[in-house]
Amino acid sequence: MNKQPFFYDITLRDGNQALKKPWNLQEKEIIFNKLIELGVQGIEVGFPNASELDFEAVEHLSKIAPNNVVVSALARCVETDIRKAADAIKQAPKPRIHTFMAMNPLGIEYVIKKPLNEIKDICIKSVKLAKSLLPEYGDVEFSVEHFGDCVENINDVIEALKEIVNAGATTINLPNTVERFRPQTFVNMVQKVKMALPENVTISVHCHNDLGMATATTVESYFAGATQLECSLNGLGERSGNTNMYEVAIALHNSGIEIPLNLSNIYETALLTSEMANVPIWEKAPLIGYDALAHRSGIHQDGVAKTKHLSKGAYRAFNPELIGRGTDESFEFTSQSGKTALYEILNGTPYKITMQEAIYLSKFAKTEAEKIGNLSTECLIDLYLKKICDIQGDFVLEDFRKIDSDRFNLSFEYKNEEFDITAKGNGPIEGCINALKKAGFDIKLINYEQKTIEAQKGEEAEAMSIMQFDNNSNGTITARAINSSTAEANVKAIFNGLNLMYPAN
Repeated sequence: MNKQPFFYDITLRDGNQALKKPWNLQEKEIIFNKLIELGVQGIEVGFPNASELDFEAVEHLSKIAPNNVVVSALARCVETDIRKAADAIKQAPKPRIHTFMAMNPLGIEYVIKKPLNEIKDICIKSVKLAKSLLPEYGDVEFSVEHFGDCVENINDVIEALKEIVNAGATTINLPNTVERFRPQTFVNMVQKVKMALPENVTISVHCHNDLGMATATTVESYFAGATQLECSLNGLGERSGNTNMYEVAIALHNSGIEIPLNLSNIYETALLTSEMANVPIWEKAPLIGYDALAHRSGIHQDGVAKTKHLSKGAYRAFNPELIGRGTDESFEFTSQSGKTALYEILNGTPYKITMQEAIYLSKFAKTEAEKIGNLSTECLIDLYLKKICDIQGDFVLEDFRKIDSDRFNLSFEYKNEEFDITAKGNGPIEGCINALKKAGFDIKLINYEQKTIEAQKGEEAEAMSIMQFDNNSNGTITARAINSSTAEANVKAIFNGLNLMYPAN
């Protein structure tokens, strides 16, 4: 059984250092508090020896940290760095010094220019120093920078790590500092380290997203034995960023792992982070992007509509409410969409529609979408009003008026022939239908419904008449019309029905 994941956030250090305009102390505190609300268990708050401002931020955040959160400061394997880090986090309830050094062949030969044995001795000395400067309740994390590039010398690196653990490091972090290979290559290396070190050592991973696979690598590393997962909000970090915390959390959640985060805070946190970092959320970003919950293909929309009441949707990877997006799942109408999109979109407005009407309207909407692309809800409502509520055809209503208590006069045109007929009826609907019958157009009303379209700001409420007619061997048709006058809406609906039953050639 896998241990519960330990989410270790690096937004305030790795994420912040990659921003075009790094955050000041006040901004860092806002992000820090958001991380606390999100429920992360560890936060790397900065690199104290980078600048006086960084030191002050680490010191301040250490003082306000809650008792259950590890507060970590980064330090190179350099004595001044380590002492500065210890000084900055000394008031944290759970302080940690995170020190690191590269052991990859490229780094050894061209950057550090020291043999691995010498590098190992520097690391051991640094870990011992860090341990000595911390209280008993503090701990030391050691990272093999560029661990992902240690394929060639992995066995030597493991031997070095054994001695570093003996020196006092309780968390060994394995960074994929530059993502170069497929996830499984890295995961195999993580598993090898996990099996070689004592059971009580926490294995951590810290993945960059150079090839777009940081989330996959982190998730699979967890199942290989890495329980500390170093992630950042919105995937902020150097170059293409670091592992996105939200993606890892939901991927593990979907895999049946208990996640110790307040998942419903994700979306709000993402929006705030984007605004403060001045890094827009890509519309296609998993979970938090606008399009993550948008459906445009007709086939997909049909599947979504049929499974929207289920916890697992046909084309939905997660429940939007899980991450605080409420009912954000949406249908969009493009030339690739169909009747289901129209049905779902319009029934989410005051302008309701039947599936029969959606089929009829879809051909007009597709034609429009081919010209301009994605159709907004307002555009679809406009089409609805024109093509459903004002159907053009051979029947043209000219006038309808009440003569006395039970007599009505109807004037209309049909195929250039004028009709002016008076008929009796118990109300406008019956009067109109009887007049049409006199003219030779015998229609049968099956059902009648009246609704009110709620007034928009600055406008009056309107009446919507909905009628169903027998369309002989073609079943029934639904016709509707909208007008401020209920009587006029009724007669317009009848004429819309006629134009549907007798379409113009």
